[in-house]
Amino acid sequence: MKIAVASGKGGTGKTTIAVNLVLSVENANYLDCDVEEPNGHLFLNPDIEKEETVGRLLPEIGYDRCNFCGDCAKVCEYNAITVLPKQVLLFEEMCHSCGACAYFCPQNAIKETEKPIGILREGKIYPEGCGFVEGRLNLGEMMASPLISHVKAKVQPDCINILDAPPGTSCSMVETIRKADYCLLVTEPTPFGLNDLKLAVEVLRIVGIPFGVVINKADAIFTTIEKYCKEQQISILMKLPFDRKLAEAYSRGEAEVRHYPELKSQFHQLLHNIETQILKRTQSDFISPQLHKN
Repeated sequence: MKIAVASGKGGTGKTTIAVNLVLSVENANYLDCDVEEPNGHLFLNPDIEKEETVGRLLPEIGYDRCNFCGDCAKVCEYNAITVLPKQVLLFEEMCHSCGACAYFCPQNAIKETEKPIGILREGKIYPEGCGFVEGRLNLGEMMASPLISHVKAKVQPDCINILDAPPGTSCSMVETIRKADYCLLVTEPTPFGLNDLKLAVEVLRIVGIPFGVVINKADAIFTTIEKYCKEQQISILMKLPFDRKLAEAYSRGEAEVRHYPELKSQFHQLLHNIETQILKRTQSDFISPQLHKN
């Protein structure tokens, strides 16, 4: 099972929910896909067992063969190549490593070489024994999605995989939630939280992934999020209360469920609610074609 934990904005407690969920369930695997600013390790303190460099392919021009015909620039959908009379310019930040330029070059003058973009770290979380995977994008790199793809390749089919997504609704968030079985949208009871929750809901509905909402730092004052979810028929799967002791644990870089084990029952129930939602969707997808056929 792959559960993505996302949010429309930063600071809602997305990583808090992801970390505590991983530590509360058995046979879990934590994957930090927020490769530009990974911070799950601060709370989980994993033992890193393996580290590898990750790269992406970039075109390299062989001027001994190139006749500057310009075909490579014509097929590039991202305008990453410009051909001058005696020079070919490559804009690395715009290149999506699709390989079209090398494939269509009539002179076979382009080969693809790998450029390091970040590192991938793997390990274990003790004493729980959970898996840990983290991507760290190199400073100055513009594209996070290729590294996120490498992190997602470490999903364990026999585990409950928790994918900690980047905040917002950019390409990196979409890459993380893509092909997930379910997505948790973490929000906070503020006008900004509601605004960005709406943006995230639009993305999830376009992508077509089932989702539910977790309200972090919940209180009884700002109830507009509950009203919005009711109007939009969105399930609120959990409310984590605004509690000073939880905030203090967070400020010390401590996972709340490790110090307050009574919270684990709430995260057990959260997982149960997710599994129920997935089952309902699976049954609906199975029944609908039968009804259509009849």
